[in-house]
Amino acid sequence: MPTDLIILYLLLGVAAAVIALAITPLAVRLAHAARLVDRPGTRKVHLSAVPRIGGVVVVASLLAVVVPLLFVPSPVQKSLTQLVPDNISREMVSMHTKLLALLGAGVFIFAVGLIDDIRGLRARTKLLAQIVAATVVCQMGIRIDYLEINAWHPNLTLLAWPLTIGWIIAITNAVNLIDGLDGLAAGISAVTCAVIAAFALYTEQVVMAVLMVSLLGALLGFLVFNFNPAKIFLGDCGSMFLGFFLASAALIERSKTYTLVGLALPVVALGIPIFDTLFTMMRRTLDRRSMFSPDRGHIHHRLLDSGLRHRQAVVLIYAVTATAAGFGLLMLLLRDHVLAVLVFLVALVPLAVMFRKFGAMRLRETLDSLRRKGAVDRQSRREQHGFEEMQLRLREAKGFDQWWRVIRRAGRALGLARMSIELRDAGGRSRLLQWTAPRQPQSSEAHITVTLPARPARQGWTMQTTLDVFDGGELESAGRRVALFGRLLDEHRAFPPPQENTNDTNAAHPVL
Repeated sequence: MPTDLIILYLLLGVAAAVIALAITPLAVRLAHAARLVDRPGTRKVHLSAVPRIGGVVVVASLLAVVVPLLFVPSPVQKSLTQLVPDNISREMVSMHTKLLALLGAGVFIFAVGLIDDIRGLRARTKLLAQIVAATVVCQMGIRIDYLEINAWHPNLTLLAWPLTIGWIIAITNAVNLIDGLDGLAAGISAVTCAVIAAFALYTEQVVMAVLMVSLLGALLGFLVFNFNPAKIFLGDCGSMFLGFFLASAALIERSKTYTLVGLALPVVALGIPIFDTLFTMMRRTLDRRSMFSPDRGHIHHRLLDSGLRHRQAVVLIYAVTATAAGFGLLMLLLRDHVLAVLVFLVALVPLAVMFRKFGAMRLRETLDSLRRKGAVDRQSRREQHGFEEMQLRLREAKGFDQWWRVIRRAGRALGLARMSIELRDAGGRSRLLQWTAPRQPQSSEAHITVTLPARPARQGWTMQTTLDVFDGGELESAGRRVALFGRLLDEHRAFPPPQENTNDTNAAHPVL
């Protein structure tokens, strides 16, 4: 590689860093004046309001260096094309459309994140925006079209689009989710930029090298103000842009020989946010919570809960990321893809050790949660099936006696121990309906008693219901069964009962 080209790369990185250093204080003052700050909260680790539009600094610094160099004819651009071989120079010109798509889609994601930082957006809206942006870059040719694994050359024609869009969205959200401590997302992204830049230099991919070196400089300048104690945060505009840009830029390559390595290196460098996202999704699924619901189970929260101070947690994550990335770079020296895969697996070991050590990955607890969730889901399906069957039977009931028989059958299907329904009219006349399940709870078996509010029946009668429900070890299940039974009573009110006082028991109406 020409020495002049190396000097040019260094100048790009320094220029981006200087711009970031110069404009970050301006962004801090602007954010305070416009009250665009992140205030302390239960899930926050900072104790005072901090500006949250740091993404403006990173994006502005990157564009200020890249756009004049790659898109505006100038002596610097001319010298760049003269420093590289003719074939690479021609390819740089041919890639302008892809670069415009990448930068345009990246700015769009940045704008969506900025709107979220200013006004707030629903998670689904942001996801839709990510899909649109990923589709745009995919349409413009930034895709995972092929892989080369020794003599195997799989054609990904049918999978290229979904694989690429899924990759971009996954990395975008992984970086966004890890942005929970001062300097964490920016530092991990800086390591990733350095790794991809090394890959680009090794494979003589000038455009990718320019992008990564420039972004690395912007991040290093920004980290001066973002490291603990942070004077400014990336915000969603910064973290979403970084994830999107890194995921997309890693796909701008021309070397088929290194396609597998080109994808593996970002995975290793971004291993902590990727692992953290996977475990977060698993945790929320097992807890039966929304994927978009916040929590304090991320790896950086675990590190703080273990007793590490803020800076110690961040530096530890930096060190593990750098160690994994260092192992990953060894893949560049291996032509045998089987050995490269083995090195890739070795590179993941430090990540797995950290997640295991600090409790973010517990196999036994995960398996227990899976079994418990499976049992709850099966029980819920049985209860729903029983409810739907009784719903149909009640719709077919032709009179009060048929209604009461189905209600008793519903009690058995939904695991009731006893039921008492008192029907009363405005004149004081009443009718008491009672039912007891054939199997009664033992003294050691838990059950709960619930009295439902009086509900209007027909022709001026009201209905007061008291239920004894088998607990079954799950209060959630008992509550769900009470809710389903109450829904049956609401949807199918009693038929007009006789006018005299009577008591209906199991003896009068045997259980079906």
